Amino acid sequence: QVQLVESGGGLVQAGGSLRLSCAASRSFFRANTMGWYRQAPGKQRELVATISSSGSTNYADSVKGRFTISNGDALNTVYLQMNGLKPEDTAVYYCNAQRYGIYNYWGQGTQVTVSS
Repeated sequence: QVQLVESGGGLVQAGGSLRLSCAASRSFFRANTMGWYRQAPGKQRELVATISSSGSTNYADSVKGRFTISNGDALNTVYLQMNGLKPEDTAVYYCNAQRYGIYNYWGQGTQVTVSS
């Protein structure tokens, strides 16, 4: 089974930057879409950014201009560069990968905490 392994979370001051990484444990896996979602305490999980195999990207309005999603080799790996972090960005960030509508994988999440 494919596992998504996230890394790069941590504690950062407001205005700082972090780079999240997510890699599929199986080298043969090639997602059609990969993305990042986040869930803050007491809130529902929300989309942060996605990228498709065609290179098309989609961002939540709240992170446009600050976050950049990019992929490695054929959507086996995905990154999220987060700049200008704000306290409201504090959440657990989850990697997601989908393939042909039948495969839908989630990582275990990585904590991002932005202090004032």
